Amino acid sequence: MSKKPTPKKKMNQSSSRNRYQSFQTKTRKRLAGIAALVKCASCGALKTPHTACKKCGKYRGRQVLNIEKEMKKITKIKA
Repeated sequence: MSKKPTPKKKMNQSSSRNRYQSFQTKTRKRLAGIAALVKCASCGALKTPHTACKKCGKYRGRQVLNIEKEMKKITKIKA
């Protein structure tokens, strides 16, 4: 059985708190963009920024996804 490494010196409370706090702020910044929602310009549904709308299939005024075609595929597989 291998031995686990032990710390050379005791880490004081402020140092460990600072380390965990910096991790927390990095995580919050990373998740801030994910949680943001904007309204779709064409249908008004909430969607994530810089992605195509799931309801109407448009992105920046252009039709990108064919929603009717995808609905037919789903009904074919289930039936």
